[in-house]
Amino acid sequence: MALTATSEPQSDSVAHPQPLSAAARPTLLADYATLFKLRVSTMVIITAAAGFYLGSLRSGISPFQPQLLKALAGITIVTCGASALNQALERTTDRLMRRTLNRPMAAGRISLAHGLIVGFAATFLGSLYLAYTTNPLTGILTLLTAVGYVAIYTPLKRVTVVNTFIGAFPGALPPLIGWTAVRGVIEWPAVALFAILFVWQFPHFMAIGWMYRDDYAAAGIRLTPTLTDTRYAARSTVIQSLFYAVLMIPVSLWPYALGIAGAPYAIAATLLSLGYLWCTIRFAQITRNPESTSSRKPARDLLRASVIYLPLLLAAMMLNAKGRLLF
Repeated sequence: MALTATSEPQSDSVAHPQPLSAAARPTLLADYATLFKLRVSTMVIITAAAGFYLGSLRSGISPFQPQLLKALAGITIVTCGASALNQALERTTDRLMRRTLNRPMAAGRISLAHGLIVGFAATFLGSLYLAYTTNPLTGILTLLTAVGYVAIYTPLKRVTVVNTFIGAFPGALPPLIGWTAVRGVIEWPAVALFAILFVWQFPHFMAIGWMYRDDYAAAGIRLTPTLTDTRYAARSTVIQSLFYAVLMIPVSLWPYALGIAGAPYAIAATLLSLGYLWCTIRFAQITRNPESTSSRKPARDLLRASVIYLPLLLAAMMLNAKGRLLF
């Protein structure tokens, strides 16, 4: 559940938090929206709903049922809790980055104790709710996803560039969790959904990492784009992005091979994945002059392509589920 927010820094110089006037101070509701990373949580909800939808069709039942709302509610609660715990751990680091320095815990508007209580309560109560309203497997998987994101991925961000690979595992689990919420077991179609999200994340993350590499480097976050040798960092970033963008083509066709979706989906997946690859090839422009701020444009273009690609791919799969053009 670690899909990344994409807001941009406002300047190229390192900034520090400034006191907010009473008029400019965000409300507690607005701070909670930031604490829970609502935009990221929305993407988690979408991918989990896709898994539930496809799992329902595999079971021969309608996906439009109260159980869907219960499952998504539980997943959302846990996702929000994990986001709060993540910000509790990264509150010091967040103060060093322009795009995160005004987060409520980094700015001191929400205390550490407040954030930890909300985070732990949402994570564990949400997991228990899922275990009770869906099945124990779904509750356990959701809890493990949160633990992987908060307790493993988050600390590794300051230790090794491998954190991107590790973080892709919890980030890819929501559609699998949506599937188990209705099916109660992990099956190959659920693994295919997991694989799609896992592979999709790498060009997406590399684009974000390159756009904000100065911010991340200032905060001591270890990513391929923040490696000391900028030219080597650019080449490594591009190579990894291209590898996974190419891999995205066969992985996106796996649901077709498993019979989850039919030929129309296969055609759509191929065209969408080729488009994703094309945007990643254009991203390779960063190797020409990696020191220039102009290299952020192809990164921004790839980021936009990535957040368009995934919903369209899932929509095509759902519309053509089980070989039918429409459900």
